[in-house]
Amino acid sequence: MITRLLTAIGLAILALTGPASAQTPPAVVTPTTIRAALVGNWQGKLEYRDYQADRWFGIPVKVSIEMMRDGLTLVRHADFDDGPKAGIVTITTIALLDPATSREQAASFRKGRETEVTTATLRLIRTDALDRWTLEESSDGTVDDRPARIRETTKRDGGTMVTLKEVDFLDDTGETWLTRNRTTLTRE
Repeated sequence: MITRLLTAIGLAILALTGPASAQTPPAVVTPTTIRAALVGNWQGKLEYRDYQADRWFGIPVKVSIEMMRDGLTLVRHADFDDGPKAGIVTITTIALLDPATSREQAASFRKGRETEVTTATLRLIRTDALDRWTLEESSDGTVDDRPARIRETTKRDGGTMVTLKEVDFLDDTGETWLTRNRTTLTRE
């Protein structure tokens, strides 16, 4: 009887506290895992820098992110109001990550524009947790009909994520990074 009682007490304590080996280890922070942690709905603003006025001007943006079943293909829908002439603009991007090379191939679709195809190299700069990190994406492309190196730095801190897009034009001398825009999003 006492043996059964002690066994029952021991099992109850074990059920309440759990064995040390059953605790979930912290998630590994990689480009693959942080991309998966982006899934959901976000809202915020897309801002452009007005250098003459020396300030940012922004418009509201809503973003939804889905991860496909392969765990590597991400679909992102961004909607923003681009004024009375253009109205609501939707940009849909499908991106596939190769975790072995940290390269992401993407195609972006927007009404009235050619499909934009890019290949970016991803580099984690800060990896505190799945919701606290800094990721840099770099690629070569064209901006304002000029060849350019493009750098997008995304910083996530909890439910807030800020992406800064910078360009360095390759048809001039030296390396000069110019800020193009930034997007600030909060998880809904």
